[in-house]
Formats: sequence, C-alpha cells, structure tokens
Amino acid sequence: MVLEVDYTSEDAPARLAQSIRETGFAVVTEHPIPWELVASTYDEWARFFASDVKSAYPFQEGGEGQWGYFPFLSENAKDSDLKDLKEFYHVYRWAPLPVGVSDNTRVLHEELERLAGTLLGWIDDNTPAEVKSGFTEPLRGMIEGSQRTLFRILHYPPIGNDVQPGAVRSAAHEDINLLTLLPTGTAPGLQVLDTSGNWHEVACDPGAVIVNAGDMLQMASGGFYRSTTHRVVNPEGEESAVPRYSMPLFLHPRPEVRLSDTHTAGTYLDERLREIGLKTTG
Repeated sequence: MVLEVDYTSEDAPARLAQSIRETGFAVVTEHPIPWELVASTYDEWARFFASDVKSAYPFQEGGEGQWGYFPFLSENAKDSDLKDLKEFYHVYRWAPLPVGVSDNTRVLHEELERLAGTLLGWIDDNTPAEVKSGFTEPLRGMIEGSQRTLFRILHYPPIGNDVQPGAVRSAAHEDINLLTLLPTGTAPGLQVLDTSGNWHEVACDPGAVIVNAGDMLQMASGGFYRSTTHRVVNPEGEESAVPRYSMPLFLHPRPEVRLSDTHTAGTYLDERLREIGLKTTG
C-alpha cells in the first residue's frame, strides 16, 4: 500500500522511508509548496503547448543535459516499440525558458528541488546501517553540486482516432533517477504495479506531491529501495477528449557519483537515454 505522509508530522521521515521501501511510492501532503503556484504553472505551459511557438525551441544538448521541446511521439518506454502519446519540455536551472513562460516555473522548480533534497535526506536517515555502508557517499552528498536534476513538463493530448493500436500515454516503465517528485497531474491516469502484478490508481488530489524511487536509488541501495513500475493509461469515453498535464522533477546525482561496480550516474543515464530513444550517440 502506498502510504500518505503528512509532511508536518513527527513520523513523516520514517513513514516516507517505509513506503518507498515497501512500494517504491509515497503521497506527501501538507508540504510547503502552494497549490496556487502549481496550478498557475500548469496554465502557462498549457498555453505554450497549444501555440506554434513550441517549434522554436527544439531540444538540444547543452550543459549537463538535453533541454528544450520534444515533439509528440519522441519517447518510448524501455523495451517498447511504440512511442508514448505525449510531448514535453525539459527545464534545467541553467537552461533558458521559452518566451511567455514566467518565473513561476523557476520558482516551482526550486521549491520542488528543495523539497526533494529534504525527502532524500529523510530516506538517508532511515536507511539501515548495513545498507548505507554500501553507498559510495551519503545520499545527500550525491546531489550536492549536481546540474542534472530535470524538471519535465508533459502534455498528453486528447486521444484521437488515429492512435496506433496498443499505444498509451506513457507505457509501463521505471524512472531512471534517484527520486521523483510529481505535483498532482491535471487528470487521473497514473497507475502503479504491485508485487502481485496488479495495477492500482494513484490518487489525483490537488495539493499532493507523489514521490517515487528511481533506478539509481535502487542500484545504490543494492535493491533495498524499489524502483516501481508505473504507467499513464489512456482515458475512455468523454474523458478521452481531455488533455492531461504533469510536471515531474527527476532528482539526479552528479555524473561522477558511483552507483555500483559497473555504473556511475553518468554512464547509467546515457545507457537509459539510448534505450528510450532520446539519445543515439555517446
């Protein structure tokens, strides 16, 4: 069961670590990020995706990642031949924002990154000593000075009649990074896979932040923390005409941080980007 964690409660750190350990996910409430900031940021990006200006910001390599606009059908899940039914924009602290997008995005990015650092610290504090001994450095230290934390703005358009059979908004996958923070999306559709192979809806309550472990945390912890499979399913009936927006923050270590005997954060990220079709070289 994915636990709901009241950020202000005394047992919040332990409950968060417990839920991430048992399910890979947690839902954090009563956190310090105002919902008005989230909602206004969603509104601005909805206008961006509805305009032609998005084509003026094609994605490019720069700094510590790929920033800019990725058009519809750019990405597939690992081991999937079908492209996801989405378009998106990559935001980094060091990359420019499109014209017409206000500083709300910067402020929300910073607030989410600050919250992510706190939650990662809670997990670090509540990790058993025998697991922590396998970390090449404390989890908190892995993100210090990192320029690779990614704020991704996603648009899932209405489902048209020309959708390829089997294609979904986001096919089943695991996240690449250490920890993901996701302010509640604008519509339902996010589902989590349990250990028995059953899918469960994740609540879509305004004001909550959904937190999940990524592959890098699973790797660094030797599997103690789970990187749980999740997906975004297509709506049905009248809801298929409704677009969906979401804004996950992917918390990344510095590229030189060693996660295992075979991978640094940098080599693992490059491998996964090739697998999902966002990188063809390197």
